[in-house]
Amino acid sequence: MVIDFSPFYDFHKNIDKLLSDVWSPAGGSRGQTSYPLVNISEDDSAIYVQCEMPGVAREDLEVTIVESSLSIKGERKPAQGKYYRQERPTGVFQRLIAINTPVDPDRIKASLTDGVLSITMPKTALSKARKIAID
Repeated sequence: MVIDFSPFYDFHKNIDKLLSDVWSPAGGSRGQTSYPLVNISEDDSAIYVQCEMPGVAREDLEVTIVESSLSIKGERKPAQGKYYRQERPTGVFQRLIAINTPVDPDRIKASLTDGVLSITMPKTALSKARKIAID
């Protein structure tokens, strides 16, 4: 009689992966992930923030900027009915994004199209790179 122990050879690796997934900052359940998910990019003239938030109405959103922090607050209202599975988060949310570059708060634009909130924050003249002549 031959007993096959091969399924147990990687057992310790699987346990290590499970524990690291549970205790890592981004691991564990989906509920620990920051919502809404964002992409932040920049070029020479502006900083761009795009947030995925399907199902959130324009009137349920509030975007504010204070000093060097962009705040995105809102609420995704749950659909009525009996759920068999619910993976999309519902309820009130807030996401704070640190902005380390001076931006012009009077020229910030935000739009919501196809469930994506797009925010454009133009940089000030002080934040743009300047070449300095060497004497």
